[in-house]
Amino acid sequence: MQFYYGHQMPLRILDEAEFWKHQEEEHTVVIRELVQGLEQEYVRALKEWEKALSQTHHEVIRFIETVIRSGHYIPMQLYQHVLQLVSFCLQQSLDFIKLCEQIKTQSEAVSKNPTAIVVLDHIIRESEYFVGIAQALLYGEVAKANPK
Repeated sequence: MQFYYGHQMPLRILDEAEFWKHQEEEHTVVIRELVQGLEQEYVRALKEWEKALSQTHHEVIRFIETVIRSGHYIPMQLYQHVLQLVSFCLQQSLDFIKLCEQIKTQSEAVSKNPTAIVVLDHIIRESEYFVGIAQALLYGEVAKANPK
């Protein structure tokens, strides 16, 4: 993501969050469908994650609509709420990565499926990409708020 969007930056990071939350939601289905005999604890966890990621995805869409309606002026309170949502999305992605790592390393069904391991690594890398984007934005905001 490029960081030259100026006053449109909140909209740009929300666009990224919207895309990646939807991706992560779809990834829960990919894992369940790909791994035959996946342990029920992971199937249940992935279904719960699918719901949670869907909720976050819809929350991000609501914020996108709000930012668009605010026009060229984004009130500081709205901007702060966007940053809080991005922070939540970041933490959610980190937690989703942990689940994927756990499935990859602890699932017997995955250990017997080399393709599943490759796909899980890919899913983890994609979530890590969003984490990097979100961290760059949030750390940049902290730096702006606390100049030396």
